[in-house]
Order: sequence, then C-alpha cells, then structure tokens
Amino acid sequence: MTVFSELMPFSYHVLILMVVLVIKFTVSHFVAHEPLRIFQFYCLQLGNKVNNSHHSTQQQTIAGLLALLLTLVPIALILWLFADFVAVDYLWQGLLFYFALGSLNLGPINKTIAQALVARQNYLAKQILQPWLLRTTAPLSPVGLSKAAIEMQLLRSLQQVYVVSLVFITCGPLAAFSYRLMLEMHYCWNTKLAQFKHFGFYHQLFIQLIQWLPSRLMALLILLSSLGQGTLLSWRLTRGHFFQLNNNFIIAVHAYSLAVKLGGVAMYQEEKSRKITFNDLAKQPEPQDLIKASRKVNFAYYSSLFLLVLLALGWQLMASNQA
Repeated sequence: MTVFSELMPFSYHVLILMVVLVIKFTVSHFVAHEPLRIFQFYCLQLGNKVNNSHHSTQQQTIAGLLALLLTLVPIALILWLFADFVAVDYLWQGLLFYFALGSLNLGPINKTIAQALVARQNYLAKQILQPWLLRTTAPLSPVGLSKAAIEMQLLRSLQQVYVVSLVFITCGPLAAFSYRLMLEMHYCWNTKLAQFKHFGFYHQLFIQLIQWLPSRLMALLILLSSLGQGTLLSWRLTRGHFFQLNNNFIIAVHAYSLAVKLGGVAMYQEEKSRKITFNDLAKQPEPQDLIKASRKVNFAYYSSLFLLVLLALGWQLMASNQA
C-alpha cells in the first residue's frame, strides 16, 4: 500500500506492533490459545531424547548447544527464504510478531487468582496458577501463591511481551520469532530442573543476554510508577543488582515498588531451591497486591507504547520536512 511505503521503517514497525497488540489482546480476551504448543511438545521430546544425565557436564552442555542450533537455525532459515515469496509484507511481519507474542491476559488471570484466595479457595488458585509456573504450587500457602503469581506475571510479561516487542522494533519480526522459540526451549530445558542443569546452560545464557537491556528499561519504568514514594531509596537498595546477568534487578524493583517481600524458597520437582529474597523488611504479599502488581506492569506497557508512538511520529515528521 502507498501509505505504508511512505513510512519510515521504524514508524512502519511501530504501526504493525500497535495493530498486532490490539488483535492479540482481543483474541486472548475471548479465546485461551497457545500457538507454540506444538513446538513446546517438540522441545520436551527432543530434550528427553538427546539429553543424557549419565554423560559428563561438558557433553551435556555441548548437546544442549547443538540442540539449540539444530532446532533454531533451520526454522529461521526457512522463514527467511519464505519471506521473499510473500506479496503482502506487513501481513507476514504481523503474523510472525503475533506468534512471537505471549499472553496479554495475565492481569485478568491474576485477578481471578486473587479472588480465589480472598474466598479461601486455595486449591482453585493453585490449579489456575500451575500451568504458568515451572515450580510446584501444591505446597504453597496463600502467601506463597500471591508471591508466585506476582513474579509469574512480571517475568512472563517481560520475557514474552516486552522483550519480544523491543526485538521486533529493533531487529525485525524474524528476530522476534527466533527469540521466542529460544525462550520456549529455555522454559522446557530450564537449568532449575536437575536433568537440564547443564543441558540448558546456553539457552539460559542467550536469553539473559537478550533480556538484559529490556528488563532494565521495564524495571526503571516500574520504579517511576511509584515516583515520590521512596523512589531514590528503592534505587539505592536495588542498584547492586543492575549489572547482574539475571532477573534480580527487576524483581527487586517490583518488590520495593509494591512494598512487599518477593523471592525466597521455591520447589522444583520436589526439590527446594533457595533464591535470594528482596525487600526482607516489608510485609508478605496479599491477594490485593496482585491487582497492584498488574497496574505496575500495565504502566510499563502503556508508557513504553506512548514513548514509541511519540518517537515514531517525531521521526516521521523530521523525515517529511527533510523531503
């Protein structure tokens, strides 16, 4: 279309991003679906077939890297070649971005969990939360469920929506889709599971490298959402995690912005995993904190979209004036 051809590449991608987000949100509101479920099944079968816990640590690590490359490279190559045969470019880009995006329905899901906890329906809350977590929900108390739900929404929103969107804007739809496939491999072969401790090393490393900058941007926006409420103190208490190659910084910022305690012990395959705790002196999270947490995540979403639109409009206006 003539209108699209006149747009700068950045503005073009921002427009596609906005349209696809609206479509994804609308579809997710009415239909619960997971487009990459078949790929998840493939990863589970491949991991069970290729990974051998009897091999040495080095062999398991190399096997994990080969599984990553032999899975991702052919898919990316086929999609790259197929793009040349697509007549309508914006539909192809939008479709790849749509499949790369995760759920935009985590806020309502956490609201349902909060309502179940208030009604003392702990079993229902565990059943709703379990599909979204790697950890086991069976032994969790209402406090543990609230904490797990807050962390789940934060990290899935970061990994499956925020990072995907920024990769799409900066590197294109194929890069965003490839990142999402790598993320699914990381979920299936997570190093927190004993059998994948070494096999999933490179998947975790690559995901952490890609997420590092977007997670810091999202964390700073969450920090700004509580501006004037001890923002500088929160920054001083969390900045020690800023340069670490993990999610500690964004979880710490979220904990201080909500004034609750996050992190701590988690159960994976009946084994306890001790993790760092954040904001130790604060109260334990309660069901109403799930709603507050959703607002913080939504603030990061909407403020980022607002800044992207402003940047795209400004860039487009400058290009028009120069022409």
